[in-house]
Amino acid sequence: MPFALSPAAIWPVVMLLASNIFMTFAWYGHLKHKGTAIWLAIVVSWGIAFFEYCLAVPANRIGSSVYSTAQLKTMQEVITLVVFSGFSVFWLKESLTINHAIGFALIALGASFVFRA
Repeated sequence: MPFALSPAAIWPVVMLLASNIFMTFAWYGHLKHKGTAIWLAIVVSWGIAFFEYCLAVPANRIGSSVYSTAQLKTMQEVITLVVFSGFSVFWLKESLTINHAIGFALIALGASFVFRA
């Protein structure tokens, strides 16, 4: 195992997962409500994004004691793809294709190299 599964290793992952849920809703949640005025979508998105920052900033601070910056960024990108996939299917009712799965898997494979010793 390349790192110990201490609270300092786990909490950043949990916090980045939660922050990505907020950010995905901030960036894409309004697409389900296209009839809403754009200014309102922006204001609501900013409000949601505030909570994303409240989680992402401390996640990176805590995580920097265990992970490199490159590892934190890579982790965040993979978490984003996982969260976005679920969001796309369950919130936007869009289907994911085999091409999406292959593309995401290749990104995850590439990300795994960042964590190799």
